[in-house]
Amino acid sequence: MTAHVVLIDALNLIRRIYAVQERPFLLNNELSENTKQQVLHNTAQASATAVANILEFLMPTHGVAVFDSEQPCWRYQLYPDYKKGRKKMPEHLATKLSDIQDALLSKGIDSIEPEEDEADDVIATLAIKVALRNQKVTIVSTDKCFLSLINENIQVYDYFNRRFLDDNYIEQKFSVKSNQLIDLWALTGDSTNKIPGVAGIGQITAAELIKDYGSVNAILAADKIKSSVKQKLDQGQDMLKLSHQLLTLKQNIPLGFNLKDIRLMTV
Repeated sequence: MTAHVVLIDALNLIRRIYAVQERPFLLNNELSENTKQQVLHNTAQASATAVANILEFLMPTHGVAVFDSEQPCWRYQLYPDYKKGRKKMPEHLATKLSDIQDALLSKGIDSIEPEEDEADDVIATLAIKVALRNQKVTIVSTDKCFLSLINENIQVYDYFNRRFLDDNYIEQKFSVKSNQLIDLWALTGDSTNKIPGVAGIGQITAAELIKDYGSVNAILAADKIKSSVKQKLDQGQDMLKLSHQLLTLKQNIPLGFNLKDIRLMTV
């Protein structure tokens, strides 16, 4: 039987659900202790419902929710300003993640939390391993980084908008192909994760360069680029290479489990 593996970007799902549950109770940006507990309870229940809906709609044979490690990943060692200034998870939510994991497990989805890796890299590793066997993978997330993995065996599903983020979506939003996205973002930077890219290069210019030359390496080797753009690329070449490294999802993370371990009991 052909496997269909669903990989849930757990914190992407939970934090968005938490924000929705918290919003009606916010007063001066603070919650009372009783309200915090109510919001956390609502978040756990809504997260479990979301997982049940995902499983009912996608009908996978295997599935797992992947969390980030509590330890800083390799990207912080490479670039200390990675995600600098990004809003942190509320402490009361962080301390209750195990309860939410239990709620997900009640719907049939187990959770994994790596020792030192981001969920993005773990999901990418597992997705590629499964896809190379010609098995189907659906990544459930609104994080754009996973769009770079899309191919005939890997799809990305946005649960909140109930849509698949496919090649047409990528072309309309970014004007490049999925396998060119890392090059695009290395040029433009990624403001969400505080990855700078090349100063002065926006998405329109970056997309035009990629359309004309195909890749970052070809762009850097070209000799007919507009002088003002060439100057920016020359000045930002080191940051371009660093940004490309930071944006590239690792595909060789030691997993410590196999497909049998995440087979859904309902299948």
